[in-house]
Amino acid sequence: MIAMDALWTFALMVGLLTLTPGLDTALVLRTAALGHRRRAWGVVLGIQSGTLAWGVLTSLGVTALLTASHLAYETLRWAGAAYLVWMGGRLLWATWRRSADECPKPTGSGAATTTGKGADDTLLGGWRQGMATNLLNPKMGAFYVAVLPQFIPADASQLAAGVLLAAVHILLAVMWAGALITLAQVLRDRLQRPSARRVLDRITGTVIAAFGLRLALGE
Repeated sequence: MIAMDALWTFALMVGLLTLTPGLDTALVLRTAALGHRRRAWGVVLGIQSGTLAWGVLTSLGVTALLTASHLAYETLRWAGAAYLVWMGGRLLWATWRRSADECPKPTGSGAATTTGKGADDTLLGGWRQGMATNLLNPKMGAFYVAVLPQFIPADASQLAAGVLLAAVHILLAVMWAGALITLAQVLRDRLQRPSARRVLDRITGTVIAAFGLRLALGE
């Protein structure tokens, strides 16, 4: 099986990656700041379901086909970019359309949740959003293809070792997400003020759309 020193090295690598502010952080923080605790945990579970899927697919060699096929990678890249730009654009458009006084209290509806009208504080709604965000990011697959094989011994079960490494990544990410959700809950009253929510939505929308543009324009 995987040596402990290799496991610790991998944990350090993905731990630093997890702590780096990015799309996942923005998505979890905003959802929790709206008071949608269940939905926020749904987003976390969706993102980590995607991480587990990438780990399993990498262990089975499927993601290697993705990185080897220019057409497959480009198709997924553009689909992911379009989804992120759409998600971020809806948030930004909603804040531009209304003034701070007209900003409704967070109910999890419409463009504010980016998951469709009538969506509310549901675990399943958050899971779908987090899963789609993760699986439509081909760079996650490319990262796992580049990193995982370096930590899997030749005589070990590829699938078992890959799942173990993905589980380490997931555990660290869930712990960090728990801290983010707790922080957002503490600041919830301030963040739910109309003016604060508008600023939060604009920041989150900009971050999400920027990641989409970066994905579209990057190699």
